[in-house]
Amino acid sequence: MKIFFTWWNKQTFGTFLKTLFFGKFVGQDDLGNKYYKNKNDERWVIYSNQIDASKITSDWYLWMHHTIDKIPDKNEKKYNWQKKHQENQTGSKGAYKPIKIKKNENIKKYETWK
Repeated sequence: MKIFFTWWNKQTFGTFLKTLFFGKFVGQDDLGNKYYKNKNDERWVIYSNQIDASKITSDWYLWMHHTIDKIPDKNEKKYNWQKKHQENQTGSKGAYKPIKIKKNENIKKYETWK
């Protein structure tokens, strides 16, 4: 029943029908999101849990926005400087919080070269 009345639970009823009749499954990422396309090369994602665009990994983001045509592969070698994908942490304990500086505190923002 949720699928008829709520769009924030994975997909809408319209997306369900579109996927059922016209969607061709092309792949799945590490987070469980499933990616589809149709014969007109329209691409979409069905999220595994809560809908949040920051849950799309960078490889699949490039594919979704037609920047690359090659479907991302899980076994593709990554560089050691590339970090593992992390969704948006705003509003959670993992959110970035800069150091607060008091008004009277004199702190250098940089170190001079010697």
